[in-house]
Amino acid sequence: MSKIEQLQTSLIKQGLDAAYISDPMTIGYLTGFYEDPIERVMALLVFADAEPFLFTPALEVEAAKGTGWDQPVYGYLDHENPYELIAKHVNEHAGAPINWGIEESHLTVERLLGLKRVLPNAKFSSNLTPTIEQMRLIKSADEIAKLNEAGKWADFMLEEGFNNLQLGRSEQEVAANLEYALKQHGIMHTSFDTLVQAGAHAAEPHGATSQNPIENNELVLFDLGCVVDGYCSDVSRTVAVGELNAKQRDIYQVCLEAQLTAQEVAKPGVTAEELDAIARKVITKAGYGEYFIHRLGHGLGMSDHEFPSIMEGNLLVLQPGMCFSIEPGIYIPGVAGVRIEDCVHITEHGCEPFTHTSKELKTFNL
Repeated sequence: MSKIEQLQTSLIKQGLDAAYISDPMTIGYLTGFYEDPIERVMALLVFADAEPFLFTPALEVEAAKGTGWDQPVYGYLDHENPYELIAKHVNEHAGAPINWGIEESHLTVERLLGLKRVLPNAKFSSNLTPTIEQMRLIKSADEIAKLNEAGKWADFMLEEGFNNLQLGRSEQEVAANLEYALKQHGIMHTSFDTLVQAGAHAAEPHGATSQNPIENNELVLFDLGCVVDGYCSDVSRTVAVGELNAKQRDIYQVCLEAQLTAQEVAKPGVTAEELDAIARKVITKAGYGEYFIHRLGHGLGMSDHEFPSIMEGNLLVLQPGMCFSIEPGIYIPGVAGVRIEDCVHITEHGCEPFTHTSKELKTFNL
């Protein structure tokens, strides 16, 4: 059964006539065609009992057809009203569907109102976001192979980053050099903005890579990934430059123990909440609980952050094929930050990581 057929089956079970899919990532997952339409309208329309169609800016029509999508693709010009054309194609394909599912996590109010104006009898009252999340939750063998390939290149990025560490060199220069090396090998996109943070700057988990220089006797945090064949990698390592003090070493070792413990325990039957608690217990016991300020992990696939969240309150039971990060962190303002992360996929008896760079503390004497 194709992914489109799976969605059609779900529509029938939910008593829905049609689905308006607006998230480009979901469109890519269901059709094989991914493109960021920027400010323009792009959608996949799926019907319970009629053929689906893609609706894209005219700029994207040929690209969509070139992906192997063999159903209709309709385009529109910038001066045309996309909603009026959507309504026209809906009527041609499926008459007048009443009950629609939408992605509430993506469709804006403005665009929903645009649809309501041209389909006045339609009811857009069903949220398909959970349905899509469940479809994407269990990765196929082909998807896991692509994630492994992306992980291989993330390991390459780390090696390049480590090789570019130099006293006085800025975080931004290290990040730029490793990304350039990646692009020289034909991998053109990172999963997200490469993060390199040195010293106390690493205590800001989402602090952007800056002009902050690499200095002696400090920890340097790398968080990075790339996109290969539509699938993402995401990995974090923290390394030492020069000699560390006892506090810095302790923070690192505690974070490492938490990461290794959680990765060892991750297997079918464990809940997301339990896995988060296992890592958090290690850090709390060592006295750093207040400095672990985010969930243990997030899903990985075509997006670098997707369903599920590995965190307190999530009773989701882990199953083979689920893919997510295990990334405990300790962030002490003004002192240091450490995060150690591998993304893994659940197997029949445990889990396997997509990245394999050693997690033992590396020291660079520059």
